[in-house]
Amino acid sequence: MSIPTDSPTKTLCPYCGVGCGLEVLSASQGKLGDQADNPIWQVRGDRAHPSSQGMVCVKGATIAESLDKDRLLYPMLRDSLDQPFRQVSWDQALDRIVQAIQTVQANFGVDALCMYGSGQFNTEDYYVAQKLFKGCLGTNNFDANSRLCMSSAVSGYIQSLGADGPPCCYEDLDLTDCAFLIGTNTAECHPIIFNRLRRHHKKNADVKMIVVDPRRTQTAEVADLHLAIRPGTDIHLLHGMAHLLLKWGAINPDFMAKCTSGWSDYAELVRHYSPEAVARECGIELADLEQAARYWAKAKRVLSLWSMGVNQSSEGTAKVSTLINLHLMTGQIGKPGAGPFSLTGQPNAMGGREAGGLAHLLPGYRSIKNPQHRAEVEQFWGLAAGQISATPGRVVWDMIRGLETGEVQFLWIAATNPAVSLPDLKRVQAALRRSPFTVYQEAYYPTETCEYAHLLLPAAQWGEATGCTTNSERVVTLCQQFRDRPGEVRPDWMIFAEVGRRLGFESQFWFTEPAEVFAEFSQLTRDRPCDQTGISHDRLRSEGPLQWPCPEGDLSTSNTKRLYTDLQFHTPDRRAQFVAYHPQGMAEPPNPDYPFVFTNGRLYGHWHTQTRTGRIAKIRQMHPNPFLEIHPRDAAKLNLEAGDWVKVRSPRSSAHFPAKITAAIAPGTVFAPMHWGQLWADQAEVNNLTHPQACPQSQQPELKACAVQLERLPKLAASPAIAAASNLTPI
Repeated sequence: MSIPTDSPTKTLCPYCGVGCGLEVLSASQGKLGDQADNPIWQVRGDRAHPSSQGMVCVKGATIAESLDKDRLLYPMLRDSLDQPFRQVSWDQALDRIVQAIQTVQANFGVDALCMYGSGQFNTEDYYVAQKLFKGCLGTNNFDANSRLCMSSAVSGYIQSLGADGPPCCYEDLDLTDCAFLIGTNTAECHPIIFNRLRRHHKKNADVKMIVVDPRRTQTAEVADLHLAIRPGTDIHLLHGMAHLLLKWGAINPDFMAKCTSGWSDYAELVRHYSPEAVARECGIELADLEQAARYWAKAKRVLSLWSMGVNQSSEGTAKVSTLINLHLMTGQIGKPGAGPFSLTGQPNAMGGREAGGLAHLLPGYRSIKNPQHRAEVEQFWGLAAGQISATPGRVVWDMIRGLETGEVQFLWIAATNPAVSLPDLKRVQAALRRSPFTVYQEAYYPTETCEYAHLLLPAAQWGEATGCTTNSERVVTLCQQFRDRPGEVRPDWMIFAEVGRRLGFESQFWFTEPAEVFAEFSQLTRDRPCDQTGISHDRLRSEGPLQWPCPEGDLSTSNTKRLYTDLQFHTPDRRAQFVAYHPQGMAEPPNPDYPFVFTNGRLYGHWHTQTRTGRIAKIRQMHPNPFLEIHPRDAAKLNLEAGDWVKVRSPRSSAHFPAKITAAIAPGTVFAPMHWGQLWADQAEVNNLTHPQACPQSQQPELKACAVQLERLPKLAASPAIAAASNLTPI
């Protein structure tokens, strides 16, 4: 379905959780790449979108260039991983999936079935997958790559405030007196948000910005105060600040008395974290710790922002709740310019949480463990009582372990690339190779995960399917289809629904349009914290993006910007909860054999494992090669010069990088970008190094820190920009 040149289609950028509105129009009738009958699309920022106001970064601006590059266009099947793929029909592919599911059910039980999805899904995709696996099949073994991204934020919000959902909005970036950024390189990872905050910061001399990060990132460069703490000392820092705020009396006792519980236990804990001891532990100056606490104490409106540097930790939930503690003790929540604001990593990680898209969740912010929640969903889906299992499903790492033991017999992966993105990568790849049957649903070919698949399903990507996405500030946007689907690609929700029908669940999968899917999903949010019963495809199409909570019949959008403005929380006693944790530090601290801390993160232009951005020439030119940041002091000890190749080894495996010598990284810590898998560079996968130790509450792996040793290598030739994966025959 092509659109006229003068009729832009409104949609959303499919990269990070900022959720920037885009307008797309046909720029010409020229051809793109080697695909026929596809116009070149012009992309521009949507000035009417409330979240981004017309701004767009390089990823959004260049997105159309990837639409027809290396597409998977037809279902492909092979009987074993050492065989080439052969093209099959959709009927053959779907029948093969149904046969595999039924065989595994009969011989191993439903716990041997697993699906691993993605924050790249639309909400409709997420919802239909939950209905299929958790409802009709009766297994909660659906997890998503949001487990690697935002699950610590989810569990921290629930633990402290009683429910998931960021309580802030982007307008708070324009209103805050003090922005406290911890574990986030916002300037590169969420650039449109950062640009907005930076404008406010530059215009107002009394507005302070504190950045907590072992690296002097582009974000830290413009901060009033940069705290380059040692990795793993975040909770020490927050306790030290709390100690000072309590000592100075810079707290809000009225708010705490009326709106919180657990204060006395937390107050007793922080008394043991003297500023002097905290500064030593964090590796910062005492004066800087005191300055951070002073900025917080003096501000009328404190906004904290965090992302992967907090969440991807073996104590991720503890870090989130400890940060929220600072807001609770000073009453910095539920008002303009203030609050704890988790910056979502993926475009629809929020929508996935709303739809129940993690192994312990059900739609509408419900819990698998809650019998009333299970009963509500069973009744709504027309299922027998007890059909939904009371046992939380396998998180993604449990799926990997299940492949190792033979307990997992069927794995369905969609819209993600775990052969690059999971920790302890050599172990993951070995486990994937053991899978009896793996379905991989993807828009591009090749990716590294294709090597481990038996069946490839061609999925629609951005612009080829209509669906909803929720961004970091709870704004729901309708992303409308604007181009014909090439080859035989299908939307994810449509594939899931057709499998459900072929398994005999015709009445549950009656949908013919994505609007019908969203209409059903929204009813499961009624009277829940994420109520979206007032949102529909038609309303989004006519009015534009809407923010939840948005209950049916409520046409006002002015009172939904912030949560907890009434200071009533979603806990049983309606009070926010102080949670007291002693810090545990890194799961794998440095030691004499592995004396350095290795950390990793995004670059401005690239996205995740380069499945899309690696196919865009401008972005490849911006970031042509991986690298390893190392402090000059550490480089001198190893006789390293800029550009020398370094072998980085952890207790699990190794990777190779050219050295980038810079004082922007703290001594004893090294950094590499996360984007290069085996298709894009040789031996540069950062997750060869990382370990799977995870937060006990959120089950989010500690991808941000592991212990490594460094070795200078002879100069190596740069690998080609892209190469075919080892066992994949071109299709």
